[in-house]
Amino acid sequence: MKAFRSGRKLSVLLCGYYGEHNLGDDALLQVLASQIPADWNLVVTARDADAVRSLVPGVATVNRRSLSETLSSLNRVDALVLGGGSLLQDGTSFKSLFYYLLLLWIARFRGIPTLLWGQGLGPLRRRVSRTLVKHTLKGVSSVSWRDPRSLGQAQRWGLRVPMVMGPDPVWCHPSPAWCGGNRLILCWRPTPLLNRIGWRILLEAVDQFSSSGHSEVIWLAFHQEQDGSLWDELRTQNLIPEGLRQRSVQMQAESLEQVQSLFSEASLVIAMRLHALILAATGGCPTAALSYDPKVQAAAQLAGLPCSDLQDPLNLDQLIGQWQLSLKAHQDQSQIDQLKSAARVHQTTLVEELGKLSVQSSA
Repeated sequence: MKAFRSGRKLSVLLCGYYGEHNLGDDALLQVLASQIPADWNLVVTARDADAVRSLVPGVATVNRRSLSETLSSLNRVDALVLGGGSLLQDGTSFKSLFYYLLLLWIARFRGIPTLLWGQGLGPLRRRVSRTLVKHTLKGVSSVSWRDPRSLGQAQRWGLRVPMVMGPDPVWCHPSPAWCGGNRLILCWRPTPLLNRIGWRILLEAVDQFSSSGHSEVIWLAFHQEQDGSLWDELRTQNLIPEGLRQRSVQMQAESLEQVQSLFSEASLVIAMRLHALILAATGGCPTAALSYDPKVQAAAQLAGLPCSDLQDPLNLDQLIGQWQLSLKAHQDQSQIDQLKSAARVHQTTLVEELGKLSVQSSA
């Protein structure tokens, strides 16, 4: 365990996919930063430091795309928090997984307590990935998982560190109350689960559904790099019906305030993005899910929201019927409130663990 020097304010490094112009991770960072006790200084890994400071004013940052700078920052902190999302996965790339594993191992070598906050586990497609993650997790101080699948995997591995599980931390993000409107909002992303036929059915369903009662259809790109080109790709392939094309407006999600304002005045949000689904549902906006990943389906089930699994064949009439029911359904606010309450387990664990370190430093 690292020896603390008394008489100074402790610092914690918040490591995640921050400053990458992904509104979901921005929401995670805001929630995480709000839960850090006031007697701690924050250092945040960030690609775009200005973007992160707009979320957490005055925070110190380190270039997350520089492994050497990130590792060097461990010399200046007293704790490490891997914050939100599924950072321990090789679905994006093994390089990404190696980045976080190396950070955890160096922190362990230097005696820096490490906390995993609101984490998902996997996918881990390679045997070497599973072996490395299993052994690396043995050295962390505590974990709060965001879903039962991740907790179950850790338990099957026999991980003997303090662990809890709760819904995604973004359920705790404050949201303005839904007041209604007549705009349909699509928070979609590219996915290999949809071929030309699948996209054609989905887009035809949106065209027919939006042809009456909706003034416009907003294509809201939650992730600038991944989602921003989807409209152009579909249009280039001549997959967008003419009526839908005329009603559509493309928008880049610039801030959480902008997104939540849009959701509060929408008639319906159809979300592939997990955190779009959560941010819309927390405010009471009618929401339907398109699941490209089990985490989306799991969140929809927890909130009692309709969901179509993109791994299954799409049916035009079923999609339209599902969305029409979503418009008429009265959202059970008590169910959302229960999710918000259950998601506070991440904060409770974080505050307890950092509180222990604060006591050690003052002893």
